[in-house]
Amino acid sequence: MPKTDFSKLLSAAVRLRVPFFDLDPAGVAWHGRYFQYFELARCELLELVGYSYEDMMSSGILWPIADTSVRYLQPLVLNQEVTVTAYLREWEMRIIIDYRIKDDAGSVFTRASTTQVPVDASTLELLLGSPDFFVDNVRSRMKEAGLVKE
Repeated sequence: MPKTDFSKLLSAAVRLRVPFFDLDPAGVAWHGRYFQYFELARCELLELVGYSYEDMMSSGILWPIADTSVRYLQPLVLNQEVTVTAYLREWEMRIIIDYRIKDDAGSVFTRASTTQVPVDASTLELLLGSPDFFVDNVRSRMKEAGLVKE
């Protein structure tokens, strides 16, 4: 599988400081908390493409998480300041978002991805492909960001 060129993907980032209540007994961020960190970046990314969670709910399409993958490369510790970046890798059939958690020096602490699939809210049936308005929004934002040519 070829490496992803993140510079060509639409992305959004959030800064955070690891709080005390996220630590496990070993004094590092508990592994389950990372999904909340990813969620913060994912929300920013979805807002960027004009498809917030409120928009999802009103569109009649649910987007459950169907798959996750996480590589914990280095532990996060109390009060550590990091940037969580979400990169939109796929959007036409499903939403695949890659994540990186880095410190200010650029060291990667965590790599992850989530896959969300479109489901009709009234029938709970899997939809074949993302809705046109979402795909169009993504393409528009990518053009605005200079990530694709006309």
